[in-house]
Amino acid sequence: MTEQSFSDFVVARGHELTRFAHLLSPNRAEAEDLVQDTLASAYASWRRIERAHSPEAYVRRMMVNRHISLWRRHRNRVEPRHLLPEVPTADTTGRADVSDALLRLVRDLPPKQRAAVVLRYYADYPDRDIAEALGCSQATVRSQISRALTSLRDLAEHADVVPEDISLIKHGERTLQ
Repeated sequence: MTEQSFSDFVVARGHELTRFAHLLSPNRAEAEDLVQDTLASAYASWRRIERAHSPEAYVRRMMVNRHISLWRRHRNRVEPRHLLPEVPTADTTGRADVSDALLRLVRDLPPKQRAAVVLRYYADYPDRDIAEALGCSQATVRSQISRALTSLRDLAEHADVVPEDISLIKHGERTLQ
């Protein structure tokens, strides 16, 4: 008789218990698992539960307690993302290493050459604006930049930068960040 009573309870109240579980846990799969686990525990104690004033209230309380226990146990776990990127992104760690090495090389340049390179390739200033900022002629700006790039190529031989990476500065890759 107890088994029939439990089956009748699940048929009559199962939908409402599932809706209640969805309110506790917005994740549909977790809510359904919560109902299933709670009903499995309730079945094991159904004789005692059906004698309670309100078996449904008792089962709901079991569900709340189980949900809180699961939440406490898993609140610090890492949840997988529901939407993964469709296209993997490129590994840019190598570029970051090159960028750091280039930045160190640029910092080793004399101040006027460093300023000319930064204004040209980082700030995208034209020669006229660089000349105004440095208080020199446009020809001097071109000369400073030429010398700086030559120095960078020479310095690159002794650093973790291959000379080809210096071209990143010249092609506007903005690696000097």
